[in-house]
Order: sequence, then structure tokens, then C-alpha cells
Amino acid sequence: MIISRSPLRISLGGGGTDLPSYYLEHGGFLVAGAIDKYVYVTMHNTFLKEMLIRYSDIERPNVPEAIRHPIIREALKLHEVRNSNIEITTLADIGAGTGLGSSGSFTTALIKAIYKYKMGFISPKDLAEEACHIELNILKEPIGKQDQYIAAVGGLTVFEFTKDNKVTARPLRLSDETYNNLTDNLLLFSTGTTRSASAILKEQNDKTKEKNQSMIDNLHFIKELGYKSCEALESGNLARFGSLMNEHWIYKKQRSSGMTTPDIDRWYDVALKNGATGGKLIGAGGGGFLMFYTENPTALRKALKQEGVNELRFGFDFEGTKLLG
Repeated sequence: MIISRSPLRISLGGGGTDLPSYYLEHGGFLVAGAIDKYVYVTMHNTFLKEMLIRYSDIERPNVPEAIRHPIIREALKLHEVRNSNIEITTLADIGAGTGLGSSGSFTTALIKAIYKYKMGFISPKDLAEEACHIELNILKEPIGKQDQYIAAVGGLTVFEFTKDNKVTARPLRLSDETYNNLTDNLLLFSTGTTRSASAILKEQNDKTKEKNQSMIDNLHFIKELGYKSCEALESGNLARFGSLMNEHWIYKKQRSSGMTTPDIDRWYDVALKNGATGGKLIGAGGGGFLMFYTENPTALRKALKQEGVNELRFGFDFEGTKLLG
């Protein structure tokens, strides 16, 4: 049995500037972190005379073209995998629609498994690009490239998206002290709500393509905050990083009417009153996870627990997409 694994991710600055509709005109920049919560894909041959595809649904197609799951269908077609006795199963530590990049993580894990199935090898960069090709070019999803790249390479990573459609990546340069403080004081809390990233990102994508000046100016500002966040992290000024997240969240809310909810706004205010120097909603918006930086994690945990908001404890992953078997 082939088992592959891809990490989920959090955005630390500049998120939203990785959509081609923006970076092909202006260039994009962001900082992301892979976390130790994962999407798993298993793949093996069976003695059945039909495919068996297991995710939140179960499919038993005879040919790849009949698969309803769009990513699985297109990945198998791309690699000309037509064996009728394949079983593919996917599992995840955190469900889809939570803002942690699960679609990109799933796609990279699936492609990694397919390469192993066909006795091939693929580099992390090529893995990320192939995942982007399936989601952006074939399926026409209005999304960016952050999720696929951070899943493939892992770590705390700085990405630049160039006007000539190239992506460069380098490790975020943190001292041991800064890294330890970041892992201790960066907290994630579930809003208890899932949503479709594509629906929210479509509004941003459409406005950017239409050269809506307000949206473009917003993304210019978010990119500058990404540069400043990178500088704050690499200089060890985590209090500054927290305040930049707060500034990011204020501007991010202006991108879409579906970005926040009254509950999210209330929890955010509670966090700021109980030790958070700043925070933001992870992902496209509308639900998922709230992330905060605080130098008093005990007070923040207590305050949000009283609000009925559950915390997700996490660490960082430095392996990226890999094979477990």
C-alpha cells in the first residue's frame, strides 16, 4: 500500500497576493508555515473489477472519466492511470473548508502517491507546479499557489511570485529564540464554521481581473504588510509581527462582504482585550480558524474557552509532502 502525507498550512503575511490575477501584473510575496496537521492519501491495487474511491463520499467508477471528485479524476487522467482495480482513500486531521489549505495539501499528496504507483519521482517544486496546474489550469479554480507550494516544501517559508509566472522559495530566517517564542505564542482557534474558499476568492479574483482599483490597492498594501511581517519575524520583533497581523485583518475584511461574521468579530475583540497583540482569520475568510499572537497565552486561552471557542494545538512541519509507505 502506498501512503502519502501533506501538511496543512497557516499564512504569516502577504496572503492573497499569490493569485495569478494579481501577481502576473504586480508580483506577489508571502510568508507561510506548514503545520503538523496532515492530509493522507492511500493508493493500492485490489481484486475488484471497479475503482474504489473513498473520501467524504464513496465512488465505484469503472473509468477515471466517471469519477465525480474533480481533483482525483483529473490527476488520474493526467497520468493516464486507467487500472480498474485501484483503491484511493483520503483522510485528514482537519476537515476541508477550514482555511488551512486542505485542497492544495490533498492534491500534492495524491500526485506524490501516483508517482510512487507509477514508480516515478517528482521534486517538491515540480510537485507544487503540477498541483497548481490541475487546480488552476484544468479545473479553473480562482485560487492562488500558496497552498500547493507550502504543502510540497514544508517549513516556515518565504515565497515570491513573479510577473513571468515563476515562484521562488527560501526558508524564513529565524533565531532559535524567535522560533521558540513563535511556537509558544502563536495560537489557533476554531470558529466552528466551514466555507468554500473558491466562493470568497472568486470575488477577489474577478475584481482584480477587472482592474478594480480598490481591490488592487488593497492587495498592494497586503503585500507590503507581507514584507514588513517577514522583516519583523526575521529580526525577532514578534510584538511588531502581531500588530501587523491586526493591520492585515483590518484590510483583509475590506476584500469581501463574506470575509467575517458577527461571532468572529466578537471573538476577535475578546482576544485583543485578553492579551493578543494581533490576529487574523486564516485562509480566504468567512470561517475556519482564527490565529493570534500573544505574549500571555494563558489569559487568551482562558478568555476564548469561556466563549466556547476551541483551540487547535499545533507545531510546524519541516518535511513537506512525503511518502510514509
